[in-house]
Amino acid sequence: MIKEFKDFVMRGNVLDLAVAVIIGGAFGKIVGSLVNDIIMPLIGLVMGGVSFSNLSFTAGDAIIKYGLFIQTVVDFLVIAFVIFLIVKAANNMKKPAPAAAPAEPTTKDCPHCFTAISIKATRCPNCTSEIK
Repeated sequence: MIKEFKDFVMRGNVLDLAVAVIIGGAFGKIVGSLVNDIIMPLIGLVMGGVSFSNLSFTAGDAIIKYGLFIQTVVDFLVIAFVIFLIVKAANNMKKPAPAAAPAEPTTKDCPHCFTAISIKATRCPNCTSEIK
């Protein structure tokens, strides 16, 4: 059972997934800082000094922090755009598959009756004409 577990963990796709999750978490922190510390303050400045993290309203006892929601949406859009660029660049780097060589023809047309015949034929089986 331990050997099976070791084989499972050591498979390439499991390790790739683990690395992707760790890098994705670190990348998320970088993008979060970019949005929270650079992009949103600039947007707030353009909108007249609005701080999105402080935007909220109360409904009864509940505090609805819609400014934080706006920041989260901007986080998502930035992450989605960066991932789009990465995937697009990776797809552009892939070499196109070599085109398969066209298959050699196996038939030809009889010049007399225009019936398809074997390329090796010296006489048409349909009209019995000699083929040169």
